[in-house]
Amino acid sequence: MNRRALHYVFKVGDRKETIHFFKDVLGMKILRHEEFTEGCKAQCNGPYDGKWSKTMVGYGPEDDHFVMELTYNYGVGSYKMGNDFQCISIDCKAAYERIKNGLWPSSFLSSDSFQVESPGGYHFIIHSRESSGDPVKMIALSVTNIKRSIEYWSEWCGMEVVSSCSSEAILQFSPEQCQVKLISIQQPVDHASAFGRIAFSCPKSQLIDLENLMTNKKQKILKHLVSLDTPGKATVEVVILADPDDHEICFVGDEAFRELSQVDPKADKILADAIQADKSDEWFNARRGGKTQQ
Repeated sequence: MNRRALHYVFKVGDRKETIHFFKDVLGMKILRHEEFTEGCKAQCNGPYDGKWSKTMVGYGPEDDHFVMELTYNYGVGSYKMGNDFQCISIDCKAAYERIKNGLWPSSFLSSDSFQVESPGGYHFIIHSRESSGDPVKMIALSVTNIKRSIEYWSEWCGMEVVSSCSSEAILQFSPEQCQVKLISIQQPVDHASAFGRIAFSCPKSQLIDLENLMTNKKQKILKHLVSLDTPGKATVEVVILADPDDHEICFVGDEAFRELSQVDPKADKILADAIQADKSDEWFNARRGGKTQQ
């Protein structure tokens, strides 16, 4: 099927500190940064209108790395965490050593791993081992019915089941890509306001077939096939789904996305300039008593 796991979308309230975490602690690179004056029609930034930004960070180009999409709404200071996102696992000895040396607070998990929490409350497990290929190895999400979730993610989204038992399953599109781990929890999945979105790609020609499949299976389609514009860059087509536990899944046409997602050598400077020019804290403090806390 030629499908790829692309990225996970995190909402961030403190953009400057979040960039420090991903760049200086975890050792990721700024791949591209984009500023928008109004909300995304596919709600990439969540259910918010107004000015927002998107920063892609990762260990290498989006063509062959699973990366993080950091969405920053200028008027929102924080988001409430749910229990939907569990963690992302990373193999990076350099990041492990930085954490071990006290650069960032951590919880000791084992002799070769730490758990760290990003600004905003997202968990990452950092292993003290070198990676062959992309250091981002796995993303873990909560589900309530493992059998039902396996059917959805494998049979309908096209992922291969690597392993499964009564409480969890590991899936992938191919061995060199980031895996998805689904973990059964004994309570409803709460997405709260910090809810994220995982993005996959497939050939553009498969998007309408995927939409039709989900329609026939009576599954949720949050956004029917739509084109998304980025100023000065390629227009992409997406279909946005929701699994049985309401995890948002964005499928994007691969051909245009590869063009859109090329590393921008000016990304660091564009982001730094945006952070320096960001006076939203002062503006909202003066006029509305501070930013919204979602």
